[in-house]
Amino acid sequence: MSSQAWTVVIGVGNDFRRDDGVGWAVVSRLRERAERGPLPGGVELTVSDGDPGRLIGLWEGADLAIVVDAAHAHPGRPGRVHRIELEGGELRRSGQTSSHGLGLGEAVELSRTLGRLPARLVVFAVEGQDHTLGTGLTEPVAEVVEPLARRIEQEIVQHRDVAARTPESRQE
Repeated sequence: MSSQAWTVVIGVGNDFRRDDGVGWAVVSRLRERAERGPLPGGVELTVSDGDPGRLIGLWEGADLAIVVDAAHAHPGRPGRVHRIELEGGELRRSGQTSSHGLGLGEAVELSRTLGRLPARLVVFAVEGQDHTLGTGLTEPVAEVVEPLARRIEQEIVQHRDVAARTPESRQE
């Protein structure tokens, strides 16, 4: 394996279910940003419907996998972003927030069982307001797309900086 870390950003959702398309919208924004100036090297941007098998295939072998998905929270605040990281093999989250897509939790458990988890997994769950049929994000969710794209870029850069300082990464 090369000394270059491989990162994948996966937008999960359904673009035809209003706010469920937030993951796809963030990946689209990252693609637009990449056209204006390159993202850190070794970054793959992709979208998924959240099927566990497809998620595993997308993040397998990644040094860092970032997943963006819509979420439900009780009580909810549309547009609020939650950062959840895989620690010790478990997704750690605060409060009563969960990715509404059943596939993400199943994909993590199946990946763990199969030994196919990425080295590091970060989930950004965005609380949605409207998941009915239709296109376009609601205003509070649309407002977080650009700031979240910037935050993901920062996450990637910070991960790379830490990896560059570790002795293991300098041996190759």
